[in-house]
Amino acid sequence: MDEDRALKIACGLGSGMGRKQEVCGAVTGGILVLGLRHGRGGRDERSATELTYEKTRELMDVFADRRGSCLCRLVLGGCDLTTEAGEKLFKERDMLHNVCKPCVQTVVEFLEGVHVIAR
Repeated sequence: MDEDRALKIACGLGSGMGRKQEVCGAVTGGILVLGLRHGRGGRDERSATELTYEKTRELMDVFADRRGSCLCRLVLGGCDLTTEAGEKLFKERDMLHNVCKPCVQTVVEFLEGVHVIAR
């Protein structure tokens, strides 16, 4: 898949899915990658689902241990991205670089560690 298509597919995941600040988009993206690697297709056995669920729980546990939660609003310390004040605070504190990029890095490191992606 080319980078442009991947960015389009993942676009709605940002800010906890469409700025709803639910599960962190990095975690959700990581779960999609796990599904691509381990998931159950139409001809696969049920064990593929169980393995994918196991890896998903492991990713979420590792992420929560390192980032405090899997929920965007908690990872951002309550910064409410649905308000102008929250968006301003996000920019002032450079949370994209100080919080979000490290979250993506946490997921990438996990995926590399379980040999889903290679550098």
